[in-house]
Amino acid sequence: MVNNWIEYIQFKLLPGCCLLCGKSSGKQQDLCPACRSRLPVNDHHCRSCAQPLPSSIPQGSLCGRCQKKSPSFDHCFAPFRYQDELTSLHHNFKFHHKLAAGRLMAELMCERLAVPSRNLPQLLIPVPLHSRRLRERGFNQAQELTRILSARLSIPVNSHSLYRTRDTSAQSGLPKKERQKNIRKAFALAAKIDTPHVAIIDDVMTTGLTVNEIAKILRASGISEIEIWVFARTP
Repeated sequence: MVNNWIEYIQFKLLPGCCLLCGKSSGKQQDLCPACRSRLPVNDHHCRSCAQPLPSSIPQGSLCGRCQKKSPSFDHCFAPFRYQDELTSLHHNFKFHHKLAAGRLMAELMCERLAVPSRNLPQLLIPVPLHSRRLRERGFNQAQELTRILSARLSIPVNSHSLYRTRDTSAQSGLPKKERQKNIRKAFALAAKIDTPHVAIIDDVMTTGLTVNEIAKILRASGISEIEIWVFARTP
């Protein structure tokens, strides 16, 4: 509640500036109405992994990958497609430490999560960074998103039980087979998580190999319902 009042006062004194076009947003958010109307919403996707699907495929279908093999998680929440201005918004957050961009990403996720019928998880788990990568980057973007989501949705966070066993190469620069090898057994649990319903938080999902590897570990530990929450999914 205190944080909400601080943000309200800040926006009253300094009106929001759209992080996509640079114009005044005219409200308590760094996104103007025009840019909001152009956001690439991921509203036609695989019902399991949220992979965007062609319009010719019926809504609620499974993508080819999930038809061949079901993922280790139950379903994925990815409200946007990773394209257009959202790529620069994400880059500013992840690589240039623009925390306002991360705050906007989390706010947009919360808006899409605000469905009365949604059964929210009992615990949020950010994808961990290796200690060396954390020192280089200065912060964990998944942890930052989780912090805001936790405050807005009143869901506790566990950021200490899951850890990386080794410093893996960046997935984005590897071919598919190498990605699978790179991420295999890259995570472990330092302590058992007893909560039955959790959400794994990350910024963007491409192949889903990283979050699926984490889901395997959590499922093996006895967690019965596992969601993936990401800001955007690559087309």
